[in-house]
Amino acid sequence: MKNIFANRKHKKAGIAIAAMLAISAVTFTGCSAGTANNSSSSAAATEAAKPAASVSTEGLSDARNTPVVRAAKAVGPTVVGITNKAVARDWFNNPVETEGVGSGVIFRSDGYIVTNNHVVNGAKELIVSLPGGKTLKGKLVGADELTDLAVVKVDATDLPAATFGDSDQIVVGEPAIAIGNPLGLEFQGSVTSGVISALNRTLETSDTRLKLIQTDAAINPGNSGGALVNADGQVIGINSIKVAASGVEGMGFAIPINTVQEVINEIMDKGYVAHPYLGISVFDPQTAARYGYQLNIDKGVYVFKVVIGGPSDKAGLQRGDIILKLDGEDVNSVTDLRSKVASHKVGDTVKATIDRNGHEREVDISLEEMPQDNK
Repeated sequence: MKNIFANRKHKKAGIAIAAMLAISAVTFTGCSAGTANNSSSSAAATEAAKPAASVSTEGLSDARNTPVVRAAKAVGPTVVGITNKAVARDWFNNPVETEGVGSGVIFRSDGYIVTNNHVVNGAKELIVSLPGGKTLKGKLVGADELTDLAVVKVDATDLPAATFGDSDQIVVGEPAIAIGNPLGLEFQGSVTSGVISALNRTLETSDTRLKLIQTDAAINPGNSGGALVNADGQVIGINSIKVAASGVEGMGFAIPINTVQEVINEIMDKGYVAHPYLGISVFDPQTAARYGYQLNIDKGVYVFKVVIGGPSDKAGLQRGDIILKLDGEDVNSVTDLRSKVASHKVGDTVKATIDRNGHEREVDISLEEMPQDNK
């Protein structure tokens, strides 16, 4: 096929950063960040971490002892603050220590906590702040940037642990309660409430397609990694992303807890999550334009690179092939292809319909585990 690429710019840069066929790292809002040398903020956070006097809910009228009150009482003690101390570079390339604060949920009484990957990413040190005011050093057990989930361990026992619900059973319109640390530890353990606005809401971020729970419960920076709770006091999601755009209100999103449990189990088992991959780099017209190319194809995705010895190489794919379909379904963007691959498991075989020099053919590709250095 001739003249697929036109007006090439920065060819070397384009080759170097062509995305491997895997769901790329996701950028989420919801983590409160700042510099570590802000002493007044740190002092305020330390003071705020000291709990207020606990008020008993016994004797409350039914009107006051609402599901939100009961859910906050049940899950609130399991939601922690996570401070990520990292090192960044200033404009003069000097190292600068920074801090970001997010949330996490204790899911095992022996100190295991689930949070978002972007809350702990790049951490030089992790500090976990318990609701009772105690702080502990956290150790990263494992993380998965493709699902934006991570597991942190603290050296403690007999901690309160959250009860997970079944996110496949939740319904639109039922109460939803978000618990976390909006804007940092100054507001640790804040509770907001709303409803489940939608299920299986598909969002695309950085060429990644995610299925999330939508809620109108307020989710702000610092809520990342916190709990989305139902009226029975069960965690049904991990708060992860908010649509932050002019005029947009009440659109928060959480990773369904059933997905979270699958990821947690794999991280606990082997320290990472195994994802299937094809072993190719691909472009569609939109992604090609980001790297200075003009891609002249009407449909499908262009195979820019084939990993030697990878699944697609073994199946006979070549640079210049155009993948039109996967398992009989049209593939017209990088996101389409990545989502279809992500719906499979390592070891599955997929049937790809490709265009090579104007002739269509079908090939079977056995999906392999994505190498860790490709994530």
